[in-house]
Amino acid sequence: MKLTGHMIGLLKEYMRDLVEQARQETEAQRTFGFAPAPYRPDQAISDLLAILDDRIESEGVQVGLPEGFLHDMWTLCQEAQAQVADRVWLESNVGQEGLSKAGIRELTYRALIEFIEQRVE
Repeated sequence: MKLTGHMIGLLKEYMRDLVEQARQETEAQRTFGFAPAPYRPDQAISDLLAILDDRIESEGVQVGLPEGFLHDMWTLCQEAQAQVADRVWLESNVGQEGLSKAGIRELTYRALIEFIEQRVE
């Protein structure tokens, strides 16, 4: 799959939306006294694929995402998953206490974008 700069830009936008959603969710949980559940990079990737599915269904053609994009992203995420999980594990265990859902998403998506950009070059 050949990802264009436009497609990578859309991915980054969707990723930012998911990170912000997680921040708001964590804040709401804290407000009501709930402890956040553990969250893993594979869950962040699943959440990204779910939002891609939703956005492609609702606006795919209008934003310029090609047919087959979701399948290609799923394949790419499968290829990247082990490398992304290792990177998130390393970064999340360097002098920081457990990361929030937003923090895990942010690290996961940063590692995924780097993986994608390496493949595009």
